[in-house]
Amino acid sequence: MKKLVILAAIFITTQSVCAQLFSKEKVANSVDNIDQKLLTWGYFLGFNSYDFKFNYNEDLEDILVDNSFGFHLGLVGDLRINDYMNLRLEPGVFFTTRNLRYDESYFNGMEFNDSDLLREVKSTYVHIPLLLKVSTKRINNFKPFIVGGMSAALNLSSNQDNPDDNSAGQFRMQKNTYFYEIGFGIDFYLLYFKFTPSIRGVFAINDEVVRDADPNSPWTGNIAKMQTRGVFINFTFQ
Repeated sequence: MKKLVILAAIFITTQSVCAQLFSKEKVANSVDNIDQKLLTWGYFLGFNSYDFKFNYNEDLEDILVDNSFGFHLGLVGDLRINDYMNLRLEPGVFFTTRNLRYDESYFNGMEFNDSDLLREVKSTYVHIPLLLKVSTKRINNFKPFIVGGMSAALNLSSNQDNPDDNSAGQFRMQKNTYFYEIGFGIDFYLLYFKFTPSIRGVFAINDEVVRDADPNSPWTGNIAKMQTRGVFINFTFQ
């Protein structure tokens, strides 16, 4: 009996949501005119997965990156251009950790231990993108869109000014990183607010590695360029 009640509740809830989102009638609520306002505000939270792209000076084994899911949150400022285009500012704070794994071939002729083969790179970014959002016409209670633009990020955990380098166990990165971004999502018009899930790819433009004092350092000597790339999954509320 309990299972039947639970299944019935799930069925009724699903029917209600589907009716709200996909019915021919638009939801009549306080967000109906949100797209006609010149300026709107909101917030977002979500998950991220950062990686590194390496270019090398010599053909050695690749540096492997163990990436994990991080967390981020921030604010949204939206400027309406017309019915289909919006300019958005989305400042946020992003937390992530990446582990770099080096092959033993990087240490040929040198003494090393297992800890030398691993570098943990923790990053806390203050990320500020300026984005252009291009939407389709609203279809009932949802509206797909694509988004793209440029961004700058300040890495609060960069270690750029740390006098110690990898010889003392400190992997260093540039404080400032610049990205281009592209993604897509869907605006859902719910009863009291607009909910927007989206996914976005970010790609660094500049080289981020701070090289060790030793030009033949096994950790940075073979890196011609190191650039962040990542995927953001955002949930926005307006």
